[in-house]
Amino acid sequence: MLKKIFYFVIILSTFFRITASANTSLSMSEQLQAKDTIPTTTTAVTPTGVSSASESDTIPVINYTATPKEYVIADIKVTGIENTMYEDQSFVLIGFSGLAKGDRIQVPGEEITNAVERFWKQGLFSDVKIFANKIKGDSIWLEIKLTDRPRISDIRYVGMKKGEQEDIEKKLGMVRGNQITPNQINSAKTIIKKYFEEKGFGDAEVSIIERPDGSNKNQVILEIIVDKKEKLGVHQITIEGNEAVPDKKLKGAMKKTNEKKLANLFKTKKFVRENYEADKKNLINKYYELGYRDAEIVWDTVYKYDEKSVNIAIKVEEGQLYHIRSINWVGNTVYNSFDLSRILNMRPGDVYNQKKLQNRLLIDEDAVITLYKNNGYLFSNIDPIEINIENDSVDLELRVTEGPKATIKRVIIQGNDRVYEDVIRRELRTKPGAVYSQDDLIRSIRELAQTGHFDPENLQPDIKPNFDDGTVDITYPLVSKGNDQIEFSAGWGVTGLVGKLSLKLNNFSLKNLLNPSSYKGIIPQGEGQTLILSAQTNGQYYQSYQFSFIEPWFGGSRPNNFSVNVYYSRYTGLNSNYYSQNSYYNMYNPYYYGYGYGYGGYGYGGYDYQDIAEYAYDPDQVFTMMGVSVGYGKRLEWPDDYFYLQGELGYQRYGLKNWTWNYFPFQTGTSNSITLNMTLARNSIDNPIYTRTGSQFTLNVTATPPFSLWDGKDYATMASDDPKKYEWNEYHKWKLKMRTFTPLTSLSIKRTPVIATRAEFGVLGYYNKNKPTPFETFDVGGDGMTGYSSSFATENIALRGYENNSIATQARAYTRFGLEFRYPFILEPNSTIYGVAFLEAGNAWRDLNNFNPFDLKRSAGVGARIFLPMIGLMGIDWAYGFDPINGSRSYGGSQFHFIIGQEF
Repeated sequence: MLKKIFYFVIILSTFFRITASANTSLSMSEQLQAKDTIPTTTTAVTPTGVSSASESDTIPVINYTATPKEYVIADIKVTGIENTMYEDQSFVLIGFSGLAKGDRIQVPGEEITNAVERFWKQGLFSDVKIFANKIKGDSIWLEIKLTDRPRISDIRYVGMKKGEQEDIEKKLGMVRGNQITPNQINSAKTIIKKYFEEKGFGDAEVSIIERPDGSNKNQVILEIIVDKKEKLGVHQITIEGNEAVPDKKLKGAMKKTNEKKLANLFKTKKFVRENYEADKKNLINKYYELGYRDAEIVWDTVYKYDEKSVNIAIKVEEGQLYHIRSINWVGNTVYNSFDLSRILNMRPGDVYNQKKLQNRLLIDEDAVITLYKNNGYLFSNIDPIEINIENDSVDLELRVTEGPKATIKRVIIQGNDRVYEDVIRRELRTKPGAVYSQDDLIRSIRELAQTGHFDPENLQPDIKPNFDDGTVDITYPLVSKGNDQIEFSAGWGVTGLVGKLSLKLNNFSLKNLLNPSSYKGIIPQGEGQTLILSAQTNGQYYQSYQFSFIEPWFGGSRPNNFSVNVYYSRYTGLNSNYYSQNSYYNMYNPYYYGYGYGYGGYGYGGYDYQDIAEYAYDPDQVFTMMGVSVGYGKRLEWPDDYFYLQGELGYQRYGLKNWTWNYFPFQTGTSNSITLNMTLARNSIDNPIYTRTGSQFTLNVTATPPFSLWDGKDYATMASDDPKKYEWNEYHKWKLKMRTFTPLTSLSIKRTPVIATRAEFGVLGYYNKNKPTPFETFDVGGDGMTGYSSSFATENIALRGYENNSIATQARAYTRFGLEFRYPFILEPNSTIYGVAFLEAGNAWRDLNNFNPFDLKRSAGVGARIFLPMIGLMGIDWAYGFDPINGSRSYGGSQFHFIIGQEF
């Protein structure tokens, strides 16, 4: 490939006769050759400019002080080439020189000089000479003698770690077998030094040595030697001349240049010259922000404090504080000045805050320019001009250039290999032919991120406006990200076959199910539908099955959600003899034991696990749950289009046979529920995995018909354990959940720390106080993971720092609050990892009369989350519960919790 490229360059040069000046350092003899070059080794020079050898076959002598003479090139040959890449292509090199047989040239003259400069400029030769081998009459025979630059046979790195070496190799791009030039050496030194400066090694020394390779002619071994010295930090920053603004505020403005102090524990303290130069601008911008428009750095110096740190001294001149005297809008015809000033939110008399002025005009999400761009004025611009400065006052003129409205010409999708293109385009608010809107563009990015099929960190649209025809092209560069999840575990334990198979497909295509030729892999994909198939067993003690299907665009034209869900689970109880034994048996509760594992055959105290499992199993105790639901949801346009409303009609059946495991009022019988579930929600988060901004709000009401109003039964006289009392279940259940996400830095920074807040409330009510439902209650405490071993027909609510379900079981009201700090470590398509630190509080009550939202159990802790495409979100938390439960502290204290799945 290099050979072809070289030929191509040379042939182009032949046709176009490229001329350029050489930029190189030559020896004294080479400088003469590069000026009027035809060096000779013979004798006298005659006044005519050539010796009498012009009539003979001897090598001619050129007189450089004589008048140039015109010759015709009779022949040209190239010598000295050893590299096989072009040793047989002398005609190409001759063509590249710009000289050709039959050309008339001046000797001495610029034609020869230009030819030499062309070869030098390529950097491929270590020596270039052009000789006159023969002159006869007005004919001249030329020889171009070239010496190849050496090639790299090996590259050796000294003084750096393996990771640093790999980084540097990528940055340098040096390849073994390529020629090495002085420019490459100098460039490599600069790149390496800058690399280590960015890591804090400001004193690093770089040397590159070319050692001849004895086993290969004209090849060298390149040794890249780095002496990193000590990493430099900042010991002290001294600021002089500041009277109005304190040191602390100015040092705080320097984002990446910080002193080695405890107050800067979580800030970078290494000294990097490039960062320091940027921080000096940040310091002055802080003055501009505070109204000191004349502030400047008079001088600054960086000097060594010791081998590991430097001191920085800065002297500033603050100038006076300025205020805005007047603000005038010029050029605005679409919007009046009053409305623009209202959005600007700056008035005469305010401190002249240049940062706020720029933000409110051009940068903030609700800036003035956004108003224009949201209504098609993509070509608009606003220039703030200081038209008058008098004493401490500034008169501002805000010059608006509105331009024409921009129409979207093309919307281009790139990088998609996961879903059908129409599935992507239906999520976009930017349509060809529509007027451009900045809000529509941002919303389109959010909708694509919400699908989960693409990496939200790489969703950066390319906007190409064309002022000539008033149009704009928008390109969405997509990076596909797998979001299907598969969970499989299996084994043979004391309870029999144990394990789980769960398949969640988020890009399913129902219409292609019977069309195998359209499959992407082994399943039909591309429509963005969700299919969930799950089966779980703990042998004879537990079985569970689930089927769910979700179509996010039912009908294909509108974002109306349609869902179907079917589930069945069966639990087997433990016999009474098992409970009557001592706590030893309870250590091996089969509901806790064996899930996902294959232990068995171990003995202890005369009993092994198999004996205990068989001893505990009671086939006459059974609890079953089955249900089916159909849901339909619709995106609303009011109050805004982040709202959606969903309704779901469901049927549940609970069957009990001699069941004593939970505190249900009856042990044998069935209970049925017909439910209508209504959900009003608003979701404006930007990213479902690592959320930076937005909020989530959900109000959910589930209700059954009030059967007791018309069935004619007197429930007050019926026994509490009479199964007929619960034949038809009735209740109304209310849940309110709210979450907010606030970024702590600009959203343009990829690793944005976030503050997340949470507030939740839940109440389970009744129509008839004599007929409260025994099901659909709340179990509160721990990690909130639904587990067959502890919860039956209840809803699990997490409260970290306490044991699972320790706050309350079968509660009829709960509340929960949380404050969480999040920081991302890795945000990549194949994995997302972030850390959390949190405060939580909550409680639960079995009797609604005892409900007290201010009686809270508190906890705090830290944790981490990792998202893997095929597995989903997982996490681990350590939390400490501060408050006693029912007078005992044994349920709180230090607790570890494991999280699987998205938490809301």
